[in-house]
Amino acid sequence: MTTINLTMNGKPYGPFEVRDEMSMIDFLREYLGLTGTKFGCGVAQCLSCAVIVDNPDGTSQTSPTCILPAVSFAGKSIRTVEGHAQNGQLSALQKAFVEHFSFQCGYCTAGFLNEGQVLLERLAKSRIPRAELDQTILDALNGHLCRCTGYIKYHEAVRDVILSDPTRYLG
Repeated sequence: MTTINLTMNGKPYGPFEVRDEMSMIDFLREYLGLTGTKFGCGVAQCLSCAVIVDNPDGTSQTSPTCILPAVSFAGKSIRTVEGHAQNGQLSALQKAFVEHFSFQCGYCTAGFLNEGQVLLERLAKSRIPRAELDQTILDALNGHLCRCTGYIKYHEAVRDVILSDPTRYLG
């Protein structure tokens, strides 16, 4: 057993006594009641289970939760799909996913949403030329699997958010 504290969707949580082998996805569900992150393949290949890890330097990246133990997230700041909406209002990216009907079954949506959010935050700090946009989105979302084949709609939704505010994301 290990004691962990962490920040989840902007709020501090802990201390929790967890089994060393407990996966982060199980911790999210069993300890925090956060069920939006989905267990897909169990080997970090589909990335349905991806959450956002915020680093102290202001950068962030997604991380799978199905193969990593909860103790590896001790002391970290994490964002899940439940953390996107604010005051009952969907984020711009969530709205774009709905408008594009980017999901069918919705199982992979949390992972795509988190990856798209990380991309938006990265582009807001370091804009790219318009000519690189489609490839940049493709590269960012490439590791995520959708069994319903919603790839194009996810790509289009992220693209529309970026194009709706080009001075923020494009150089």
